[in-house]
Amino acid sequence: MTGLDWVMVGCAVLTAVLAGVGSAVETALVSITPTRAEQMVADGKRGAAAVKQITDDPAPETTTAAFLRVVCEVTSVVLVCLVLVDNFHGLGTRLWLTVLIMTLVAFVVWGVAPRTLGRQNAEGIAGASARSLSVLSVILWPISQLLIWVGNAITPGHGYADGPFIAEAEKIAGASEGEREMIRSVFELGDTIVREVMVPRTDVVYLNRDKTLRQGLSLALRSGFSRIPVIGEDLDDVVGVLYVKDLMRRVYDNPDADKRETVGSLMRPASFTPDSKPIDDLMREMQTSRHHMVIVIDEFGGTAGVATIEDIVEEIVGEITDEYDAEPDMAEEVEPGVWRISARMPVDDMGDLFGLQLEDEDVETVGGLLAKELNMVPIFGSQIIWNGLEITAEKSTGRRHQIDTVLVRRAAVEDDDESGDNDDD
Repeated sequence: MTGLDWVMVGCAVLTAVLAGVGSAVETALVSITPTRAEQMVADGKRGAAAVKQITDDPAPETTTAAFLRVVCEVTSVVLVCLVLVDNFHGLGTRLWLTVLIMTLVAFVVWGVAPRTLGRQNAEGIAGASARSLSVLSVILWPISQLLIWVGNAITPGHGYADGPFIAEAEKIAGASEGEREMIRSVFELGDTIVREVMVPRTDVVYLNRDKTLRQGLSLALRSGFSRIPVIGEDLDDVVGVLYVKDLMRRVYDNPDADKRETVGSLMRPASFTPDSKPIDDLMREMQTSRHHMVIVIDEFGGTAGVATIEDIVEEIVGEITDEYDAEPDMAEEVEPGVWRISARMPVDDMGDLFGLQLEDEDVETVGGLLAKELNMVPIFGSQIIWNGLEITAEKSTGRRHQIDTVLVRRAAVEDDDESGDNDDD
């Protein structure tokens, strides 16, 4: 082999490696979802801002990465072919050596290895390459767009204006933006843990096992929940789950049971899960066991919250809201001196309705104030008297039955005592 041959071999190896890097970068980019990019920005990771910009409009950078990868692959193949032509005799020998060598390189160096690394280290690779790729996309965008136009022109059927090199979720013909977001959410289920979707401990409505069936029925009707955790000494001691259908059936068949029997006699066994479990695994387990609600346990063995099938579905389809949900600034005078306001209204705005200067350093909204003063989750009928105002929880909406509106009036008598209990009659 001559000196020129060794130079071509070196260039072939270099371009082969660059093609592998391009394949890894391309794989990393299509693995980063907008949600994941936002989390990278929040965590302050290297190149996160550039990655976020790419995920918002992935076509230019993804197309550029694919274009550069193809250029490097073709260059490497041509250089290897030239070296073999110069140093081997016989067309057949040159042909099978070229095919053998480049097949191995294409499968291992351009296929398996870089794509595996791109998926395993998506954030690191995307963050390191995002800025450089953005600059290259500006330079090479006209060329790649021209080639895409040519490809679409010779391809039967409807082509893609931005090229077919974007993430799998966005390559589905006819998919709307909402559908693409849903598909992304399905792909991310394995990366989401129960702790991120559960109802936190502070928002859990529960019953003591010594409460009567009548008290349990009252809480179920006021809260709107069909399954309620049953506790022993405290919320870290969950002993079962009360199903409202069991409660209604028992009270209907034996009207005297509502005052004589306790919740503990009617509850079903509770199902438990660690807060670190991926939600796709949890969903499969809940489908198999036919449990709609599980008690979530933290690393110390205490109750972290509860999770339901609906929580997982909402993670896929997005937040489910009621068309009748009150706006945060809602304020309606239902009768003289009585205001219906949103539970999300700031405390100081509520004070303005009555000419009062109100604030609380611990909470910002009226709903938060209710929860703080009650020291429990407010439900329909929960009431407090605070700074001369009588605040009563009125309507609950949404899947979690959170209080949406409250009624506020001036209290007849100043009284700082708290009232309301989420497990009493």
